Amino acid sequence: MQPGEIRVADVSRRFRVYPRDAHSLRELVVRGRGEPTDVWALRDVSFEVAPGSAVGLVGRNGSGKSTLLRILAGIVRPTSGHAEVGGRIGSLLELGAGFHPDFTGRENVFLNGAILGIGRAQIREQLDEIVAFAGLEDFIDLPVRTYSSGMYMRLGFAIASHLAVDVLLLDEVFAVGDEAFQRKCFNRIFEFKRNGGTIVFVSHDAAAVERLCERAVLLQQGEVAFDGATHDAMTAYHRLLADERDPAELGAGLSEWGSGEARITDVRVCGADGVDRAQFLAGEPLSLRLRLTSERPLPPPRLTYELRDEAGRLLTAGAVDTGELGWDGTPVALPVRFDVDSLPLADGRFDLSLGLTDDSGGHLYHQLSHASSFVVYPSGCERGALLLDGRWSREDARAEGELRSR
Repeated sequence: MQPGEIRVADVSRRFRVYPRDAHSLRELVVRGRGEPTDVWALRDVSFEVAPGSAVGLVGRNGSGKSTLLRILAGIVRPTSGHAEVGGRIGSLLELGAGFHPDFTGRENVFLNGAILGIGRAQIREQLDEIVAFAGLEDFIDLPVRTYSSGMYMRLGFAIASHLAVDVLLLDEVFAVGDEAFQRKCFNRIFEFKRNGGTIVFVSHDAAAVERLCERAVLLQQGEVAFDGATHDAMTAYHRLLADERDPAELGAGLSEWGSGEARITDVRVCGADGVDRAQFLAGEPLSLRLRLTSERPLPPPRLTYELRDEAGRLLTAGAVDTGELGWDGTPVALPVRFDVDSLPLADGRFDLSLGLTDDSGGHLYHQLSHASSFVVYPSGCERGALLLDGRWSREDARAEGELRSR
C-alpha cells in the first residue's frame, strides 16, 4: 500500500454486553454476569481513501464513527472484514489518550513518538515547534495530571499533527478549546493536507467538515448510508434530525440540522445603517437581516428565535408567521429583517438561534443553533445582562404636605 492510503473492506464490529458487572473472581463465579447481548457497532462497512485526501465521517451518536476510527488506528480489531492503513498514523481520538499522567509534557511527547515508531533524534527536531504550538512553554516540564482539559487538548493535537505521520485521525478535535486555538488547529491541518497527508475527520460541525473535507461518509446504525460529496452527506445527516428540537449531538458541536425543504441563509447582525456589526453599546439600535429560501412550494413556515447569554441561559424567545412577512406558498428567496430600536442588553456576549418549522411546530425544516453572536458593552455604569430602561426622578411630596397643614 502507498503511504497515506486507506482500505476498509466489509468491516463489522460486535461488542458483547453483559447485564451485570463482575468486580471480582468471586462475583463472577457466584453471581455470573448474566446472558450477554450482542451489539453491532459496525456492519459491512467498505470504502477507500486515496493518499492526500480528507474524508469526513458523520452520523448520529452511536452510529459507529468512533469505533471505525479506533479500528483504523489499530486500537480495536474488527470482528470480520479488514482495514488497512498505509504508513504511520497520528491520532487524536480522545482527550489525553496515550498520555501517562505522571510523566511531564516533554516526556509524553517522546512517549507518543516512540509509540509511532519515531526516533528520539527526529522528535527533538520537532520538540520546540510542538511546545510552541501548544503554548505550553511554562508547563512542559510539569506532570500532565496538573494540566487543564484545554492544555491536554493543545498538547495532544500538537503531538499528533507535528510528528512525521502519513495519516491523521481526528475525533471531535474542535469540540474543546477557544476560537483562537480552533483557528490554529485548522491552519495546521490544512498545512498537513497541502503536504500530502491523509485526514479522516469525525465531527458534528457541518462548517468544519465542509471546509476541510471534499468527501464524507454518512454512517447510520453502523452501516454506510451515503458516501459522496460533503455537502450532500451533511444534508442527508441533517435530515435524520429533522423532527428533533434538542438533539443529543448539540454538546459535540452540532450547530445545524433539519429536513432542508426551507432554509435560513445570509444571517447578518447590523447597526441601524445596515453595516455588519459584532459589537454594540447598551441601548443602541440593532437590525437582524436574513433570507428565507425553499426548494418547493410550501405553506408559510414559522420563524423562531432564541437569544441566550454566554452561559446558555435563555433571555428571550419568540416566533413569527412568515405569511405575515410575504411568504406566498411559492418557491421563494424572501429577505426579512427584525429591527430593535434600543437594545435592552447591558453587558456580555450573546448568541442568537434561528429555526424554521411547519405551522404546527412539529416538523423542523432548518435550525441554526448558533446563527449569530454579538457583544454588548455598557454605555455607562450598567452591569449584568439586561438593560432596565427607565427614568429616575424626585418624587414630589408637596401636595401631601399641604393636606397635613389644613
